[in-house]
Amino acid sequence: MAAEAEVLDELRRLRARVPQLTGALAASVDGLVLAHDTPGVEPEGVAALTAASLGVAVRMTDATAQGDFRELLVRGVYGYVATYAAGRSAVVTLLAQDRVNVGRLHLEGRRASTRIGELVDSAAARAEAAPPPPAEPPRTLPAKPPVRTPAKPATARARTARTPADAPHPTANARTKED
Repeated sequence: MAAEAEVLDELRRLRARVPQLTGALAASVDGLVLAHDTPGVEPEGVAALTAASLGVAVRMTDATAQGDFRELLVRGVYGYVATYAAGRSAVVTLLAQDRVNVGRLHLEGRRASTRIGELVDSAAARAEAAPPPPAEPPRTLPAKPPVRTPAKPATARARTARTPADAPHPTANARTKED
């Protein structure tokens, strides 16, 4: 992804603005890691769980007629997991300590997710607008030499000698023969 470095920079700036963040991750809605700054946490696992929780959150907002998904906040004993929509095809997941100011977390998380969404969406638009790479000529198998079956050996045809005109016909009946 062309915007990966820019997305990673945005995640690092976010962590600098909110010191209680312990990790930040941008992922596709399908659960693929786009960029991460998550020391001590497996980013692929968090991205996959984010996609699963996003699916549930989207269904919840649809079922309750609350509109499009915007954010999800989960609070555990040791801290928070906040997930924000980021454009059309990405999400941002933030991990924060329990002592984080939740208002500040939302403020900064929303700003960062908006910026990351713009980066990801513009990279996707550029990729779609780029001309496709030149097509390779179709591969063809080397021409096989024609299969030639050996000519059938000519069989000698047996010829019978011609009989003189006055000779009796070989199919003549013996009773009709005059002696």
